[in-house]
Amino acid sequence: MTRGTAPAGPGPIDERAAAALLPARPVRGHKGTFGKLLVVAGSLDYAGAALLVCRAAGRAGAGLVTLAVPESLQPLFAAKVEEATTMALPEDDVEEVDPEPALAMILDHDHDALVLGPGLRAALATGDLVRGILAVEGDPDNAPAVVDAEALRSLASEDGWWEGIRRRAVLTPHTGEFVRLRVASGVEAGADGDLIADDVARAVAATDAARTWGQVVVLKGARTVVAAPDGSAAVAPFENPALASGGTGDVLAGTIGALLAQGLAPFDAARLGVHLHGAAGEAVRHRVGDAGLLASDLPIEIAFARRRLQERADRDARGRRLGFGANGDAEAGPGADA
Repeated sequence: MTRGTAPAGPGPIDERAAAALLPARPVRGHKGTFGKLLVVAGSLDYAGAALLVCRAAGRAGAGLVTLAVPESLQPLFAAKVEEATTMALPEDDVEEVDPEPALAMILDHDHDALVLGPGLRAALATGDLVRGILAVEGDPDNAPAVVDAEALRSLASEDGWWEGIRRRAVLTPHTGEFVRLRVASGVEAGADGDLIADDVARAVAATDAARTWGQVVVLKGARTVVAAPDGSAAVAPFENPALASGGTGDVLAGTIGALLAQGLAPFDAARLGVHLHGAAGEAVRHRVGDAGLLASDLPIEIAFARRRLQERADRDARGRRLGFGANGDAEAGPGADA
């Protein structure tokens, strides 16, 4: 597909589609069964970002969550997280990681997926650590990563940034971050059109970016677009101004990360995570209206939204066993009228 050509039929991320993506929850499973997520996030000024990621990941079903932070900040975060554990990353200055030993520690850690970026301190060392993690050298398991916030901004500082990424990733930019990543890809600012109000332009740009970068792209905003490198794309139905508040993107990153840790492929984890996040936002909006939603309101609603999807999946499965489609329509069998 050449840039500027509309993708073929982006599908909706509706309840039925999302329910079909739910990972299995075996009744005899344990915390190791449901995925180990490593979160590389947070700083003194943005402690809340890391805490929101961890809380959302737990509510989205991750079995074990570990938060990796600079060693001087570990006591602060260890006192704040309850369900997650913490890991102290070596520093070469106060609050600034030493990239080489920190990378070695991260690669040696046992995890099924990562979240990288929310609330990280802007620094050259951060960029070196981000690029080292995504290059995957020395990590044969190639655990997939959600790349968000400061990690995206670090990448966008270098032209051709995507060429060094070998790890499977879900990139979750808001519009401003997306434009910076595109400019570093050789796309002139503004060439993609209106990426806020024009749904067709958003789908075209996200799909082209996913092809170019070779990664799943989640272009956040009203009617969030999820695009895959093979040209597949899906659009969420949610347009919720209540979600326009600080920290809601951190909740989304933790949700997608948890689903990656539970074994979903990046495109599936991104679609399901976007739906759960949007449904959670709608539930809070129903109570408080278009303003007043806090990011901390969302994690518990993520769990409730997942429960509703599981109920839908169970109904759909029963309908198929009884010879009905997911919408209750009788399925044509042998001898049925044409």
